[in-house]
Amino acid sequence: MEIIDVALRAAERASEILLGYQGRLEKEEIAFKSKNDYVTKADREAEEKIIETIKTYFPDHSIVAEESGTSGNSDYTWYIDPLDGTKNFIHGLPVFSVSIGVAFKGEMIAGVVSIPKLNEVFSAEKGSGAFCNGEKIKVSDRPFNEGLIATGFPFKGKEMLDDYLVCFKEVFFSVSGVRRCGSAAIDLAYTAKGIFDGFWELSLKAWDIAAGVLLIEEAGGTVSDFKGGRDFLRTGNIIGASQSSYKHLFSIVNKYLGGF
Repeated sequence: MEIIDVALRAAERASEILLGYQGRLEKEEIAFKSKNDYVTKADREAEEKIIETIKTYFPDHSIVAEESGTSGNSDYTWYIDPLDGTKNFIHGLPVFSVSIGVAFKGEMIAGVVSIPKLNEVFSAEKGSGAFCNGEKIKVSDRPFNEGLIATGFPFKGKEMLDDYLVCFKEVFFSVSGVRRCGSAAIDLAYTAKGIFDGFWELSLKAWDIAAGVLLIEEAGGTVSDFKGGRDFLRTGNIIGASQSSYKHLFSIVNKYLGGF
């Protein structure tokens, strides 16, 4: 079975688990990881099912997963976020996702983002385009000043908050609207689909963004870190946007956050 097919199968199985739990979680099934950061029984079971599916077909591949950590020493690495948007999930907000990205020697080659409650499955393979529910997608061509830009608040990087807020203000006054969904994987997928014209966030983890990076690039967009490089998986600082919006969004974000 091809890597993308395994990723799709794993995301589907994880999505079924999440749907089975939403609205039915007991208090004892929700654990506190750190301030404003939670994990649930659903996260853990979904991640276990994803890893089980991957290991069935690719037992030697490396895993980088949010809840169970890192394992393996292969040229192939799977980045797994079994539930991106856990707080949304706990509160019954339908904006949460499963994100699975695969890299070969550090280069993203496959990615899947599933949004279970909205019945949307995004997928991409290196060099083959990006898709939503099997239909090809592409980034928008709207001018930046007419754009809808997504972001995420730096709850894991509060030392950056003052700089972020100044950055947010300039973006806010430069475009037609700014949104904060609470799932970076969805923000990236929706940028690839042309719903959002761009996205920026800081202090993310590799599993939050690995799949979405490939979705945007295969949909014709541009992705970078805040310095204009490719170090986003390590730093967690990312800008992803359409060709028409990237240079404008990068200019603002780099001005205020390029030192991080």
